[in-house]
Amino acid sequence: MSSSDGLAAGGEKEYTYADISAHNSKKDGFVVIHDRVYNAASFVDEHPGGEEVLLDVLGQDATEAFEDVGHSDEAREILNSLLVGRLKRLPGDPAPKVPDQGSVSMDTMAKTKQAGGGGLGGGLGGVGLYGLMLLGAVLAFGAWKFLAAGGGQKEGGVKI
Repeated sequence: MSSSDGLAAGGEKEYTYADISAHNSKKDGFVVIHDRVYNAASFVDEHPGGEEVLLDVLGQDATEAFEDVGHSDEAREILNSLLVGRLKRLPGDPAPKVPDQGSVSMDTMAKTKQAGGGGLGGGLGGVGLYGLMLLGAVLAFGAWKFLAAGGGQKEGGVKI
């Protein structure tokens, strides 16, 4: 699938673990997330979680660390802008840190999300869940006020 110039079939540059591990400094740092290679050097100082978070995973597979945090869609867009290639796995390389969910690519997961599938709140990114919780709180408060004001009773004190 790959040609002799280190390009994958899709035209992306291929990197081995040896290549990645050589890029492990703040000024020249690569990370691997879901077998894709990202040049994180330009983002180290801007990372909202602090530079130490990225410095700890430069030159390594950062899939588990990235997914454990639960990054936003905006963070994933920034990540896509840092893409430089794909990981070329060789015999003896470590296994992926997080299962790739049945070989579903990040592109496929993104398309599913755009189509409104997966996750609480459908394609709303969890906003629907918060809206539902807010609606429940408003209804509970309204019911409490209604009952506290004596709602649901006739003049003689007999409940309807």
